[in-house]
Amino acid sequence: MKIRWLPDAEAHDYPAARSYLGLLYADDEADRLVKKLRSRRVTQFKSKDIFRASRLPLLGVDNFHVAKYRKKIAAGEHLSPLLLVRNKRIGRVVIADGYHRLCAVYKSDEDALIPCKIV
Repeated sequence: MKIRWLPDAEAHDYPAARSYLGLLYADDEADRLVKKLRSRRVTQFKSKDIFRASRLPLLGVDNFHVAKYRKKIAAGEHLSPLLLVRNKRIGRVVIADGYHRLCAVYKSDEDALIPCKIV
């Protein structure tokens, strides 16, 4: 199954990332990170490596959002790149937006290259 990607993150991904980052960082830092994410070029990482770096659990296909993205993949729809933040203090990558997309892609191909913006 070929996974198709948009060339850049969708406009609504940035407010979603800001909402999540606002739980982890002070408002000014969350704003700064999202501003930097907007300006970054898209790069790629393997899905399995993103999971390892984030240390998050893999959500199952019974998760509503993961199932929704698996259907999009099967239908050939384009997915939005992930938005990632390196947190050097804890030695992890924070998935600011795209966790459910990552889980859906991993279920299809753990070696899949996933477009990302990372700061």
